Amino acid sequence: MKNPYEVLGISPDATNEEVKNAYRALAKKYHPDNYADNPLAEMAEEKMKEINSAYDEILRMRAEQKNNQNGSNTNTSGDFNSNNNQVYAKIRHAINTGDFRTAEMLLNGVEQLKRGAEWFFLKGCVLLQSGYYFDAMRYIDRACELDPNNAEYRTLRDNLQRQANSYGNPHSRQGTGCNLCDICATIYCLDCMCGMCR
Repeated sequence: MKNPYEVLGISPDATNEEVKNAYRALAKKYHPDNYADNPLAEMAEEKMKEINSAYDEILRMRAEQKNNQNGSNTNTSGDFNSNNNQVYAKIRHAINTGDFRTAEMLLNGVEQLKRGAEWFFLKGCVLLQSGYYFDAMRYIDRACELDPNNAEYRTLRDNLQRQANSYGNPHSRQGTGCNLCDICATIYCLDCMCGMCR
């Protein structure tokens, strides 16, 4: 496998936020939706797989390094052990590729006592795509309460609130061809992918 930092075009010394931003920029550029009916679609899909794998590997390495430094696999601040980081990386990948059934299954498989901010955020993203706007907002709000300093969670919550204020009741717009979930799908495909456990 290629050096994951080289795939994302960043230094191994990059901060978690820089890693996340690099991933988002590449995901936005190579997302398969951008290449529908395009001869480059297959190449973009392969590139996206490479980007996802690199990001997942960086998540894994950093979680492992952090656990080794702490001398423990758990803490109470919302960070999770290496196994949970891998599960959340898989969930984000499933969301990124539109496999919401798998994402839901993986989310349901996380023990209740281990469900922190990241779990609530990802659950909200899946509910949002399924059209359950108000339930999604409850989960995303809970993620923000559990991790108030997480810019990714706050950004999605704020974007959804702005969209709701702009477009009125989201339930009254479903089925119109341009509903809130269509708009939010674009937002969270860029913003809700691949958060870094801190």
